[in-house]
Amino acid sequence: MPSISSATDGTPTRQGSPAPSAAEQHVPPMTRDRPFAWLLLITGVVGWLAAGALVLEKLEVLKDPSHVTVCDVNPWISCGQVMQTWQSSLFGFPNMFIGIVAFAVVITTGMGMLAGATFARWYWLGLQAGVTLGFAFVVWLWSQALYSIHILCPFCMVVWAAMIPLFVWVSVRNVSRGVIRLPAGAARIVGDSGWIITALLYVTVIATIFFAFIQVFIGTSGY
Repeated sequence: MPSISSATDGTPTRQGSPAPSAAEQHVPPMTRDRPFAWLLLITGVVGWLAAGALVLEKLEVLKDPSHVTVCDVNPWISCGQVMQTWQSSLFGFPNMFIGIVAFAVVITTGMGMLAGATFARWYWLGLQAGVTLGFAFVVWLWSQALYSIHILCPFCMVVWAAMIPLFVWVSVRNVSRGVIRLPAGAARIVGDSGWIITALLYVTVIATIFFAFIQVFIGTSGY
């Protein structure tokens, strides 16, 4: 059984479940090292697996253009058809290779934090730049899928789902920890709004998908 020891201020603490450090007591619980590390690890693994599945399917399509991917469901839900568009290779190579590398960095950061590693401010600024660019790229891909291509890629949507909390909570963490310097009042509002912002972004994505494909949902598409 875990034993009870006395902290330096005389307050009993349970060994094996260390109390937050003084620096962590004044930041949102989700931005404390262990919860935040788990968030990085989970979102990184989910995003990496989805990107990996897309890479495997892309390789099959390159070998056999008539290959039917595992997520070719109907004319509106099809990874294979999305892969044939120019948007799927914006930089001259398949977009999913970016995800393989980027999510690997996120996973490594989370595992490092769980192992007790600490990172300098420049590293957090670099991670912030990376997730911000990644989120902007995902927003662009989302807009292209809904309003230009008119086809949804399920594995792509898994990446979208992973990027939303990743971007929000890296931003909240960096604001709350002073990596991104804001006035105290603004930082407190950002720190208290992490889950609200995450939920609003999910609702926005779901609503835009519904209205962009409303003819499918109400059965007037003719399919």
